Amino acid sequence: MTTQKLYIGNSDFKTFIEEDKYFVDKSLFIQEILDIQSQVILLPRPRRFGKTLNLSMLRYFFDKNQPENKILFKDLKIWQTDEATKQNCCRYPVVFMSFKDAKANTWEKVFKQIKFEIIKIYNNHRYLLEKNILYCNEKDFFEKLLSGNVDDTDLEVSLKKLSEYLYRYHKEKIVILIDEYDTPIQAGYDKYYDEVVSFMRNFLSGAFKDNSFLFKGVITGILRVSKESIFSGLNNLGVFSILNYDFSDKFGFTEEEVKKILEDFELTEYYDGIKKWYNGYKFGQSENIYNPWSILNFVSRYRDGFQPYWANTSSNELIKREIRNKKADDIRSEILDLISGKPIVKDIEENFVFTDLIYDKDLIWTLLFFSGYLTVNKKISRREIELTIPNYELKIIFQDTILDWLRIEVKIQQKLLLKTVKSLINNDINAFEQGFKKIIGDTFSYYDTAKNHEYVYQAYLLGLLAIIGDDYIIKSNKESGEGRYDIMLIPHNKSNYGIVMELKQIRKQKESESREDFIERVNKNLDVALNQINQNKYYKEIIDNGIAEDRIIKVPVIFAGKEPYITKQTIIE
Repeated sequence: MTTQKLYIGNSDFKTFIEEDKYFVDKSLFIQEILDIQSQVILLPRPRRFGKTLNLSMLRYFFDKNQPENKILFKDLKIWQTDEATKQNCCRYPVVFMSFKDAKANTWEKVFKQIKFEIIKIYNNHRYLLEKNILYCNEKDFFEKLLSGNVDDTDLEVSLKKLSEYLYRYHKEKIVILIDEYDTPIQAGYDKYYDEVVSFMRNFLSGAFKDNSFLFKGVITGILRVSKESIFSGLNNLGVFSILNYDFSDKFGFTEEEVKKILEDFELTEYYDGIKKWYNGYKFGQSENIYNPWSILNFVSRYRDGFQPYWANTSSNELIKREIRNKKADDIRSEILDLISGKPIVKDIEENFVFTDLIYDKDLIWTLLFFSGYLTVNKKISRREIELTIPNYELKIIFQDTILDWLRIEVKIQQKLLLKTVKSLINNDINAFEQGFKKIIGDTFSYYDTAKNHEYVYQAYLLGLLAIIGDDYIIKSNKESGEGRYDIMLIPHNKSNYGIVMELKQIRKQKESESREDFIERVNKNLDVALNQINQNKYYKEIIDNGIAEDRIIKVPVIFAGKEPYITKQTIIE
């Protein structure tokens, strides 16, 4: 067992090595950066997948101002490479900055945060003022920036100017590392998008476009924000997303790395659970990539059991807002498929424009994919990708988001939903009918129309998935036996009931129709639906999954207008 301790939440590479903290060696990332032919490299990856730590490692490797840092790498894989690679260690002046804190409700506040970060960079290189290398106007600009008495134009050219100053002093081209460049853009996409995009375009162009003093630039973020809006004119930019071959195993943990971690901490008995909860990503050609944040948190707190650690690192507000939207029924329907294990095929737009979310709702799938909520099942064509939920942790996130939607927007009480679903799976059909009528009434109130019946079914299905999706495989509108069922619940525990439901719609009671005739029509259609289940053997798939036929509940549901009927009705005198 290792005596090293984990260092969760700290992304400073030097601290890891000097304090002998447990470190998963990703140092060959440095060689890949050197070998790639692009001068400027954009690496979009999901949050908490090691972007900042990798960038910190690059910083200490390249930084000429700290030659003593060579010792940090002597026991790592990078030091086992060729001499040409190692000669780059501690050779270049480095500018490192992060936009991770540049988020607020107004552009004025975000701009102040960005300005503070740039001032900090100039402070780190204050020694340039002590040497006779700056012209008078350059010295004035440097001191003006340190004072904070600068405008946006001064800040937009600040990295370009600093590059020249550093090159003149060190006689070496510089390395610029920018972490989480898209944080202020995500924060302001619906508030100050034009301002933040305009600034970031000019700032990044100043740093990277036609910068003759630049050796390498590396940028990280979550999304590739549209080249037209941010990276306009950067013909030296190479983008390597989770779809690309290069760098595919440098973010997140590989299967081999996870097994080694479990061996080192004597937790190999938890391997199957870890694989279920935190595995499932495919980056480029690398399969079985694990969520590193969740792995490390589990290892440090394994006595607490498996938890959705990654889910708790963000409010997921943008995702939740899109899913809760009243017009997002198609999105929720496809989430139903994803939760039940069915992949969906979507066009993924690598050049993301946040404002397009307003009118192009399909962009939510691009956002979910690049943010780490979905992963590649297989690539269909250049743009079409078959997507799936990568693991159980993410399934929980989607389930909870749907429950929030039902509770907050549709106003369905979770207690009522749970009680109703329990009645169904315990074969108490009368109680199920009563609860179902109340749920349907709430849902129709949300949609405020009698026409959109399919959305009512969808809302109920999503509720089922969110409440009992851990214990049942839930399917909808698939072929089984000799026909198509509407809803099927297949229990993982073979002693529980399997359920097949057939939904039908009929006209509501007409003014000229007596109550007796209406009830007779309802009961007749209940018989038709039940006979359809039996004659077409809709329950065959349940039997094929090892459930005895006498443990199958067959549930016909007749909708007469807004009112559902499940059991035979009688006339109340």
